[in-house]
Amino acid sequence: MASQAAPAKRQQDLQVQYTTYKNTLQQIAQKIGDVEQEAEEHKLVLETLTPLSGDRKCFRMINGVLVERTVQDVVPALSTNAEGLKKVLEDLVKQYRSKQDEMEKWKKKNNVQVVQS
Repeated sequence: MASQAAPAKRQQDLQVQYTTYKNTLQQIAQKIGDVEQEAEEHKLVLETLTPLSGDRKCFRMINGVLVERTVQDVVPALSTNAEGLKKVLEDLVKQYRSKQDEMEKWKKKNNVQVVQS
């Protein structure tokens, strides 16, 4: 009985570890999607505001509060935010790839093969 319990326990541990890897990758992918969407929104707003005159008023949502500003005040802040989002996106993609490589090495090391049902 003990000889059967050990492989079953090992298989269960491998399943838990595999599920953890998959969940982590899914969470990172979700974050990537969110950041991509936000970066696209920043890009669209910048494309809309750039041709306008600098003293034209516009409104910006900051922490849930709508604030009146001028185009010349908002464009630099949006540009800075857009650059920051690009860096965050690059970091998340690197993190995703790293975790994916780690999972592949783990699968080879433990001779894990995924069976689709």
